[in-house]
Amino acid sequence: MITNFFIPEFNNPDVQELWFQKDDATCHTARATIDLLKDTFGDRLISRFGPVDWPPRSCDLTPLDYFLWGYLKSLVYAYKPQTLDHLEDNIRRVIADILPQMLEKVIENWTSRLDYIRASRGSPMPEIIFKM
Repeated sequence: MITNFFIPEFNNPDVQELWFQKDDATCHTARATIDLLKDTFGDRLISRFGPVDWPPRSCDLTPLDYFLWGYLKSLVYAYKPQTLDHLEDNIRRVIADILPQMLEKVIENWTSRLDYIRASRGSPMPEIIFKM
């Protein structure tokens, strides 16, 4: 999936300055995967074995974790893809349909989380419920 679908999307000049954040799940930190991502993103890779460390308590701090992946998954699999091509089409369609207003709400929410972390000096946030 990474070499056939994801990496080719980064040949587009519009995405040459993007950063890539990879979580610390062991299945996501295989040496071959990290090496491939380092080759693609250089110093713009955020990962346990990348040039930029993965942030602590990332599920509280990372919009990809606390919102986007679950949102995308619910929509991509709602159409029950039967083939890899169908899955890729679903992913592309769902991402293309994300409205700027939704991303603005996500950034507002993220800012609130960062403010809370700063004020609480880094303590966990189990009592906080953020709504989109």
